[in-house]
Amino acid sequence: MAQVRTGPRRLAVVGLYAGGFLGPFGGAMTSSVLPEIGADFQVSAGAAATTLTGYLLPFAGFMLFSGTVGERWGARRTVRIAYLVYAVASVLCAVSWSFPVLLGGRALQGVANAFTTPLLLAAIAAVTPKERLGRALGVFASMQAAGQTSAPLVGGLAAEASWRWAFVGAALVAVLLAAAGVPADPPRTEQPPRLRTAWRPEVLRLAAAGFVGWGCLGGVSFLVALRLGDDFGLGAGERGLVLTGFGVVGIVCARLTGWMIDHVGPRRCVLLGTTVGSVLLVLIGVLPSLVAVGVLWAVAGAFSQAVIVGLSALVLGRGGNRGGAISVLQSFRFLGGSASPMAFVPLYHLSPAASFLAPAALVLLIPPALLLWRGRDRS
Repeated sequence: MAQVRTGPRRLAVVGLYAGGFLGPFGGAMTSSVLPEIGADFQVSAGAAATTLTGYLLPFAGFMLFSGTVGERWGARRTVRIAYLVYAVASVLCAVSWSFPVLLGGRALQGVANAFTTPLLLAAIAAVTPKERLGRALGVFASMQAAGQTSAPLVGGLAAEASWRWAFVGAALVAVLLAAAGVPADPPRTEQPPRLRTAWRPEVLRLAAAGFVGWGCLGGVSFLVALRLGDDFGLGAGERGLVLTGFGVVGIVCARLTGWMIDHVGPRRCVLLGTTVGSVLLVLIGVLPSLVAVGVLWAVAGAFSQAVIVGLSALVLGRGGNRGGAISVLQSFRFLGGSASPMAFVPLYHLSPAASFLAPAALVLLIPPALLLWRGRDRS
């Protein structure tokens, strides 16, 4: 009987990490097929690009409270329902007969994923010994990076037949993940969590650090793309290849990042990531060598992972309403990424070098100040 019980549990644990792939994959899967979507629905490329925003904003917005709601409903049931809703939304996108229907399906995908990512992270924290939490979060982060990195490629390959097939694949993966589920909810020893337990001052400080840290590191790929085109004359495919290095190095270094968090401490890893990341941003913005820019951007992927995984470890290591707290952090992280183009594109047109110096200064100063304020978090 023990083996019978162990098999499904192992499958559920594998599903925890595999679920990290689906969200970023779904968010970026239309990024490489915007011309095909625009041609199908006879809309401009700018309008087609709203399929990205239409996913991201509901995803980030609902995560402000989805983790707490999911903890109250039960993580196991919530995640399974969310996967099934994600599958239905993906099918709706695949069969969409008008552009508004496609946007509605994308928004529903984002809402559904808001109820999976934070609860999966909380479940990982619940089943992982504290001394190995960093490594576990590093593996989850590598799955997220794999999803974000592979989405444009998979979407582009699917578009050789029809971009709609990418959504069919996403629906099938969501159904499989729903079948795998997550480990059973731990027995409750206290009242169901309230929203205010996720919005504690210390969580909000870490979330604000995530807003700036991700927005100024992982969220500035568009600045790198602009410089690759303007200063080095790279085409779209070449720019995409260079930008992919960020995600690839993040994947490769994820386990090392987790090991460092377990042995050095999450706070020190965040400080290391912001310090080195700021230096890399400055060099990426001013060096005249294409090879140097490409290599440094790839290396920045590892230090960006150190920032976001370290912050996640700090939040999840506190106990209590883990799902709600990590939900707030993830929401602020992706809101920072979505705000980054609005903040730095106008600055780029005024001064390309300044557009890199500004996020470098912000990431060097603000997250460390938030982490060191009052010095009450354990490192």
